[in-house]
Amino acid sequence: MQELNKHVNDVNSLLARYGVRFGIYKNNTFKEQLFPFDTIARVIKNEEFAYLDKGLSQRVTALNLFLADIYGEKNILKDKVIPEDFVYSSSGYTPECEGIQPPKSVYSHISGIDLVQGKDQNWYVLEDNLRIPSGASYPMIARSLCRKASPSTFKSNHIYDNRNYAEMLKTTMDYVNTGGINVILTPGRFNAAYFEHSYLAEQTNSILATGNDLVVEGDYLYYVEYGGTKEKVGAVYRRISDEYLDPMTFCEESLIGVPHIFDVYRKGNVALINAPGNGVADDKGIYYFVPKIIKYYLGEEAILHNAPTYLPFYEDDMKYVMENLSKLVIKDVAEAGGYGVVFGDSLTQEELEDFRQAIIAEPRRFIAQEVVDFLDLDVLDENGAVVQRKADLRAFVLSSDKARVWKSGLTRFSRNPDSAIVNSSQGGGFKDTWVLSL
Repeated sequence: MQELNKHVNDVNSLLARYGVRFGIYKNNTFKEQLFPFDTIARVIKNEEFAYLDKGLSQRVTALNLFLADIYGEKNILKDKVIPEDFVYSSSGYTPECEGIQPPKSVYSHISGIDLVQGKDQNWYVLEDNLRIPSGASYPMIARSLCRKASPSTFKSNHIYDNRNYAEMLKTTMDYVNTGGINVILTPGRFNAAYFEHSYLAEQTNSILATGNDLVVEGDYLYYVEYGGTKEKVGAVYRRISDEYLDPMTFCEESLIGVPHIFDVYRKGNVALINAPGNGVADDKGIYYFVPKIIKYYLGEEAILHNAPTYLPFYEDDMKYVMENLSKLVIKDVAEAGGYGVVFGDSLTQEELEDFRQAIIAEPRRFIAQEVVDFLDLDVLDENGAVVQRKADLRAFVLSSDKARVWKSGLTRFSRNPDSAIVNSSQGGGFKDTWVLSL
């Protein structure tokens, strides 16, 4: 790895040359920037990843069953494992999806599970991302460029090859395809993850399309080529949020969706990846119940730990949160990307009191978690010195006939020595994740 570290500037230059960027909207302005890459890889031993593989597969399998149940028979609500009003009040619950069974009954085809490893060596799940999780393309292309910069590094280390993600994704798309071509639906050039959309389309031999390229005729969806030729579409890996997917069903002001695509989906004539309505399962409030969800559907104890979490929705949890607010992490369940996360110990007494009143007023809106003292990883700073920064791991689980965990992942780190927020939208960087094969 030391040989590769000499090439950190070379690799970042290549990433810039290949347009490996992400974009963010802030103050109504779109800004595109590089996603800084660090060449000191996170290394996970083979036996340790086998444990993660088992736990991640279990978690995603249970969450797929939960989604099928919530939009179907609702047994978990009838058995009072989860409060009914808690589910229906979730911003991710989508009434339009009631009674719809997606092709092959797969809801979360691509799941991005965010974990941290505590200093106690245990792994903790921080979030389940089942809507439009992004980030797999970054370690894919970074690994490819690192191979060019330092071939000897990968000849002398026994590491699982991460280039199979595209194959795994194509297998997933093909599994649920209802007959026709595979399409990756992008909102367009000014989306934050446009690089990923185009890269994955190329890698999976799928068509990269915008909403203007797709049309519904009768009961089917078609891709319209430049010359006017139409091809039937069987699977759409959509990188558009539910509310913008179909202006005839959801937000009528949407200019990036496809009119009537939801009708085709409802009739079972196209697969939408991931399925609409998944947000109810990755709601930060539902996260609290995932160990119970696993027990209910699989009859097993959860292999992976949740971070210790409290729901002010419950009286005992509210009491604990009120008494310990300054020691906890408070998360707004409707926020994402590192936004809406507040560390109690960073607040003034006045700010704590404001938060206290906000939680009392809207207990369903917040969760509180104990601060997980997670591991720092070595990172090269701007001067080439090795420093330590907080880092998480986004693991990718792809579901077809069963859940399969990609033997790689996106390790994100904070570039701020005083922050534990690692998201790219908050200025974080990323590094490769090496899973040892021996």
